[in-house]
Amino acid sequence: MKAQKWDINDIADQTGRVAIVTGSNSGIGFATARALAVKNATVIMAVRNEGKGEEAAAKIRSESQNADVHVMKLDLSDLTSIRTFTDEFKAKYSRLDLLINNAGVMVPPYSKTAEGFELQMGTNHLGHFALTGLLIDLIKQAPNSRVVNVSSLAHTMGKLDFDDLNWETRKYKKWQAYGASKIANLYFTYGLQKKLGNGTSNVTVAAAHPGWTATELQRHSPLTSTLNFFFAQNTSMGALPTLYAATAPDVKGGDFFGPSGFKEMKGYPKKVASNPLSHDAEIAKRLWAVSENLTGIKFPD
Repeated sequence: MKAQKWDINDIADQTGRVAIVTGSNSGIGFATARALAVKNATVIMAVRNEGKGEEAAAKIRSESQNADVHVMKLDLSDLTSIRTFTDEFKAKYSRLDLLINNAGVMVPPYSKTAEGFELQMGTNHLGHFALTGLLIDLIKQAPNSRVVNVSSLAHTMGKLDFDDLNWETRKYKKWQAYGASKIANLYFTYGLQKKLGNGTSNVTVAAAHPGWTATELQRHSPLTSTLNFFFAQNTSMGALPTLYAATAPDVKGGDFFGPSGFKEMKGYPKKVASNPLSHDAEIAKRLWAVSENLTGIKFPD
C-alpha cells in the first residue's frame, strides 16, 4: 500500500458504485460518507435518527453540489428495523458495491436491544451481522464489492463469554463489553471472508479501526472526552483507515487497517495486525453459530 500519506485525494472515482454507510450522521461515519460522495458514489446514509441524517446529508450537498446522498432509517438495535431497511433498500437499488458497517455504541450504561441483547454486542456486532446477512446476495452480485467492518483498538481487551453474552449474570463492565463487541467485529470479518471463499470470491471483506479519534461515541466516558484534547485526531483522519479498506486497489480479504502513528492512535492509514485471540478460528466459528441463532438470519452457503 502507499505508505504514510494516503488520504481522500487518492480515492479513485466511485461513479456507478452504491455504498451504505451505517451511523453516518456524525463522526467517522459522516466523514466516510462525505468522502465517498465527493468521489461520486451513490451514498446511503443509514441512520437511527432521520432528522440528524437529513442535516448531515444537507451539509454534504452544500459542500458538493453533485453529491448523490440519501438518508434511510436504520436502528441496528432492532432486528425489525434492520429487516425493514433491507427490504426498502432492495426495492430502490439493484446493486450494492460497498457496505461499511460503521455505526456503534461505546460504553453506555447497561441496557438491552429490542430483542434483549446487551446493547453494545447487540448493536455493534449482531446488528451488523444481521444487516450483512440480509444484503449479502446483493453484495455478491456486484463486481469487486466490499464489506468493511469498523472495529477498535479496544478489541485487545475483548473476550467473549458465551455463557453470559448479554451480561445477565455477571457484573456489567462497560469497557469489557465494548471490547467484546469490537473483537466480535473481527471474528465476523475473518469468518465472512472465509465463508465467501478466500481468494475465490468477488467480495472483499476487510476491517479498520480509527485509532484515537474524537467522536460523539465518547460521550459516556468523561475521561476519554477530556483526554481527546491531548491525544485524539479529527474524524477526517479517523475515517482514512475505513476509506482505505473500502477503496484502495491493493486491499485483500481479511486485511485490517489502522493509523500508522505511535501505538496506532493517529496518523495516515496502514495495514495493521489484530491481536492473536481475534484469529482463533474455533471462537469465530462458535460466534457465527450463536449469531445466526440469536438473529434468526442464516447466511447462504
